[in-house]
Amino acid sequence: MKNIVITGSTRGIGYGLAQSFLLSKCNVVICSRTSKGVNHAVSELAAGNPVDRILGVVCDARKPDQVQELWDKAVQKFGWVDIWINNAGVANKVSEAWSIPFSEIDKVVDTNIKGAFFGTTVAVRGMLAQGHGAIYNMEGLGSEKSRIVEGMSLYGLTKAGLRYFNDSLFKELEGKPVIAGALQPGMVVTDLIGAQNSGDPADFERVKWITNIIGNRVEDVTPWLVQKILANTRNGARFRYMSTMKTSFRFLRAPFLKRDLFNNQNEE
Repeated sequence: MKNIVITGSTRGIGYGLAQSFLLSKCNVVICSRTSKGVNHAVSELAAGNPVDRILGVVCDARKPDQVQELWDKAVQKFGWVDIWINNAGVANKVSEAWSIPFSEIDKVVDTNIKGAFFGTTVAVRGMLAQGHGAIYNMEGLGSEKSRIVEGMSLYGLTKAGLRYFNDSLFKELEGKPVIAGALQPGMVVTDLIGAQNSGDPADFERVKWITNIIGNRVEDVTPWLVQKILANTRNGARFRYMSTMKTSFRFLRAPFLKRDLFNNQNEE
C-alpha cells in the first residue's frame, strides 16, 4: 500500500487522482488553501472509501512553511511518502499579455512555478532522508512548444518553465534513490476552463469548440495516469494522455461525432 500526497486536490484533476489512488488501495493526502474545501473533499472521498486511508490538510502551495507542514502531517499519519504530485495550478483569464493585471500575474506565477518548486524541494529532501520516493509535476499548455493558444501566454509561460524544471530535475536525480516524472493530462474539462473565460461569449464558444474535439473528462484521464504512476520505476518518465496520433484522429472524426463534454454528453 503506497502513501500519496497530491497538492491542489479538492477538485478537478487532483481530486480525480485522489479517487483513483484510493480505488488502487493507496493511502491519500489531499490539500487545498481552505478548510471548507478540504473538509468537503474528505467527506466526499470517505463516502466510498475507508476514512482511515484519507488525510486532508489545509495548505497553500505558494507558502513553503505550509508545504513542509503538509509533508510532516503526511509522515505523521502514514509513516512515509511514496509518491508526491505537484498538481496545484491556476490559469489566467484569456487575454493579451499586456492586459493581464499584475496581481493575476503574481497569482499564476506563484502557484504554477513557486508552488511546484516548493513542493519538489520539500519532497526531495524528505524522500532522500527516507531513502526512496517519486515526485511528479503536472505539465500543461506551454509544455509542448508546437501549440500556442492566443490569450494564454501567462499560463503557457509557467508550464514551459515547468517543463525545463522537470528536465533539469531528471538529470539532478540521476543515481539517487528518488525519481521524478511529468504528467501531461491534455485538455481536461474542469472548472479551470471556466476560470480562463474572458467574459466574451465568443471566446468561450471557441474554448468549447476545441475542448469538445480534443478534451477529456477527469474520470477518463486520472485512472490512466494513476496506473502509469504506480507501475513506473524509471526516472524521467513523461506520461502523455493525448498522443499526437490520437489528437489528429480526434480532429478527423470531429465532423462525424457529437461530443458535448460541457453538458455531460459524449457520443463516440
